Amino acid sequence: MAEHRSMQRAALLDAARSLLSEGGTEALTFPALAERTGLARSSVYEYFRSRAAVVEELCEVDFPVWAAEVSAAMERVGEPEAKVEAYVRKQLELVGDRRHRAVVAISASELDAGAREKIRAAHGGLISMIVDALGGMGHKEPRLAAMLLQGVVDSAVRRIELGAAEEPSVVTEAAVGMALRGVRG
Repeated sequence: MAEHRSMQRAALLDAARSLLSEGGTEALTFPALAERTGLARSSVYEYFRSRAAVVEELCEVDFPVWAAEVSAAMERVGEPEAKVEAYVRKQLELVGDRRHRAVVAISASELDAGAREKIRAAHGGLISMIVDALGGMGHKEPRLAAMLLQGVVDSAVRRIELGAAEEPSVVTEAAVGMALRGVRG
């Protein structure tokens, strides 16, 4: 029974990722989740009390995976500047990943305070990854520099997600260049 519930919950989260990446937060409805998973709408409520609860669980499941991929990319290089480059490149590489598209859709939506706090905390964890590298480059305010660096990444993510005129590789190279010139001071 517990295994069945776990499988149903995973199917609901997978359906939520698909809905979010295909149609944004407006597409994430309990009737749509029920249709995608073959469950009755009332059964969806047995797993999640609200749309925000689905979003919170996606954050708990997907942000750590995303962050681990960014961290692994940074660990493969040695110098602080190379870590900054890996941090930017890996996040932009993940833009095409369904988990990432869902996270971007979630971030752009109006959510309750609990869901927004989970997103903020996860984003804070991502930013914390780069603080040491920036400190190693001599920044007096490495946390501030990390937040500004993440702003460059977030802007590039939005540009890629919007299907801008530039190819994603052009956006990535521009973001990496801006980030590296910016952190070198």
